[in-house]
Amino acid sequence: MSVRIIVTGGTFDKEYDELTGTLHFEQTHLPEMLQRGRCMLDVQVDVLMMIDSLEMKETHRQRIVQACRDAHESRLLITHGTDTMVETAQYLAAAALPKTIVLTGAMVPYAFGSSDGLFNLGSALSFVQCLPAGVYVAMNGRYFTADNVEKNRNVGVFEERR
Repeated sequence: MSVRIIVTGGTFDKEYDELTGTLHFEQTHLPEMLQRGRCMLDVQVDVLMMIDSLEMKETHRQRIVQACRDAHESRLLITHGTDTMVETAQYLAAAALPKTIVLTGAMVPYAFGSSDGLFNLGSALSFVQCLPAGVYVAMNGRYFTADNVEKNRNVGVFEERR
């Protein structure tokens, strides 16, 4: 089984600039994360974009849908910023692609060392292999369907819609 990972940016891949005190993008951390996690899956990594999800517009989501449509694999994992991950998951679900698509991200940049990103990546890779076709969000060891998830900004976790 082959899994395609589509990178879109988000906190997952942010770097800290010590001189300006800002977060920015350089390159994806995915290859390092897969190596560090000793991933033994057949994984293809495509960097589609490197943006903060708060900057994501409909045209970006259209590009994500097209990348999923064009992928030969039926199992797709998308790294995405957590602020608008739910909106992108719902946008993908509306496209009704006959594939298993899992979105994941991180609340803390991987480069910080104390990130939840490595755990979320590993969980998402497991979920994408065993869930049926559909669109899911995978965070903190849990998965949710695209139509039944929200980010609880008060506690910083994803949960079922209330």
